[in-house]
Parts: sequence; C-alpha cells; structure tokens
Amino acid sequence: MSSLFDKAKGFVAEKIAHMPMPEGSVTKVSFKTMTRESITLHSEIDVTNPYSHRLPICDISYSLKSGEKVIASGTLPDPGWIVASGVTKLELPMKVPYDFLISIMKDIGSDWDIDYVLDVGLTIDLPVVGNFTIPLSTKGEFKLPTFKDFFTSSS
Repeated sequence: MSSLFDKAKGFVAEKIAHMPMPEGSVTKVSFKTMTRESITLHSEIDVTNPYSHRLPICDISYSLKSGEKVIASGTLPDPGWIVASGVTKLELPMKVPYDFLISIMKDIGSDWDIDYVLDVGLTIDLPVVGNFTIPLSTKGEFKLPTFKDFFTSSS
C-alpha cells in the first residue's frame, strides 16, 4: 500500500513540475506624487496567465532598497485577479518619507537621483497547487522631484 501511495505522489509531483506557471515582470518604477510628508513611487507589474480561467492574487509583498538600506517595504493585500489567458497590469504604490531621503543624501548627491533595487513577491492561489509566489526583481534609478516641483501645483 505504501508503494502505491509513493508512486501516486511521484506522478502528481512530476505533473505539477511540468505545468505552465504564471509569469511576471516589473516594467518600471517612477515618481508618482508628493505631499508634505512623503513622496509616492509606483511600480507597474505585468503578469501573464497561461490558464483559461482567472486566478486570484493573494497579496503583493515588496522591498525597495537603495544600497543596503530599505527605503520602503510592505504588503498590498488582495489586489484583485489575473485575467484568463492574458496579461494583467498591476500598480504597486510605495510611500517614502522625506526623513529617509535625508538619510541617503550621499547616494542622491549632485544628480538628484536614487539607485534602487525592487524585490517583489506576487502570491497567487493556483488550483490544486495552492499559494504560489512569483519572485520578481528589478534595479535602476529614478529622479527625485526638485523643490520647485514641491511648491508648484499641477492642474
């Protein structure tokens, strides 16, 4: 009986290993808005679903780093669904307080930009398999707003 159970377990494991899985990519990180307390950055994530039915997204966890310092981190719970047999675009907002920007002035320097690494974990609920996390990562740099941007309002 034990041998039959082991064979069944091996069969299921092999089938799951060869299943197509949803894939994702971080397409950009950019400055979105600013308030008196913080700036808000946002990232766009494209997720491709190979299945003919939509999939629920459990959460999106993220960690935005500059050098070895974490600029922003958190979890976005229940952001929606991934469309069936297509690509879903997700937006991930990230708030960065100004006091943190002051602590990394060395990196900002004269060019007024921040080099970053963004690590994202996109957790989805796959039928039969259960929760599955797609690890995503990107790096680059983005320009910060100037004091002129802070005192002018866009209409």
